[in-house]
Amino acid sequence: MAKGESHIRLRDIGLTFRLYANKSFSLREMFLSPLKPGQQTSDFDALKGISLDIAHGERVVLVGPNGAGKSSLLKIIAGIYPATSGEMTIQGRITPLIEMGAGFNPELTGRENVFLNAAILGVARAEAQRRLPKIIEYSEIPPDFLDTGIKYYSSGMTMRLAFSVAMELEPEILILDEVFAAGDGHFVEKATRRMQEFIASAHIMILVTHDLQLARSVARRCIWMDHGRVIQDGPVEQVITAYQAALRTPDRQVSRS
Repeated sequence: MAKGESHIRLRDIGLTFRLYANKSFSLREMFLSPLKPGQQTSDFDALKGISLDIAHGERVVLVGPNGAGKSSLLKIIAGIYPATSGEMTIQGRITPLIEMGAGFNPELTGRENVFLNAAILGVARAEAQRRLPKIIEYSEIPPDFLDTGIKYYSSGMTMRLAFSVAMELEPEILILDEVFAAGDGHFVEKATRRMQEFIASAHIMILVTHDLQLARSVARRCIWMDHGRVIQDGPVEQVITAYQAALRTPDRQVSRS
């Protein structure tokens, strides 16, 4: 690994959530006595022993059914969730587009949110100002909306602006979780081309999607997850074919490979 190259290394990563039965809906009770005497709890293992290496220049797609642990894994890599167990090392600046408008303040305007996101990524205001025209042009946000609060944007407008900011500010590690779900066909096609340009510059991209055609078009490596574990990790076509076969036979027992 050359000095300065982005990479991700996960070793035996686990993530456990504590679930509470008979939860109180009183905010006062929640803060004063989070767990009542005798209240039942149970643990849910969202991730179980995940070990992965993602190298500089790789484009990876995560597939699997809802609840497989894909988004939880992305949130650990992005630093949103702390892992319950295991070790992780990451080198490179991360831009996560995990939830619609994540990182945007709904009370701020589109223009203000561009500068806010730039600051979070360590980009100086002068540099963000220089890149602003390209961000606006690419996002196709109408000029009248640029100085309007994000809370008045449609989900598609929010997605377009978030994606445009991320791509123009050139992250070293780009994390995408179903960000095109609210996009129209025209923008998704344009964004896919931009992602391919980004990939060609040898950064890391990790994508979660149920769109297997999109997965095939932008990724070379596929990681199939289910029940918090990695089922298969390999070339995108090989893994997607195995995953589709499992979908056609839902009672089939899948094993890790």
